[in-house]
Amino acid sequence: MRSWLVSALLAVVLLLGSASAQAAEVLQVRSGTLLQVGDHNRTYTVELACVAIPEGGDQAAADWLRQTLPRRTKVNLRPVGNDGGTLVARVQRLGGTDASASADLATGLVSAGLASATAGC
Repeated sequence: MRSWLVSALLAVVLLLGSASAQAAEVLQVRSGTLLQVGDHNRTYTVELACVAIPEGGDQAAADWLRQTLPRRTKVNLRPVGNDGGTLVARVQRLGGTDASASADLATGLVSAGLASATAGC
């Protein structure tokens, strides 16, 4: 049952990320690695993939994400798995005017010196 639910959730998220007209929107930055995103009537908790925030650095990372992803910013989600029912995905901002604005958010956190990339990503 659980694997079916995760598979269904991943399929929905993949469909949402395929067209900018149906892109997910950021509803809230919950921490340095957790976002609350939504599409129409559903909301999802998404953990940023491939990034680790050092101890004591969560607030700075969350502040950076809030500045980079204001509420209702459209994002593309590329799922890589799940962690206890939380979708783990690479997240890319859509509609940015420069290359850095549309880069993967994990890469942005690492570039800003607020996180490190995890092995295997």
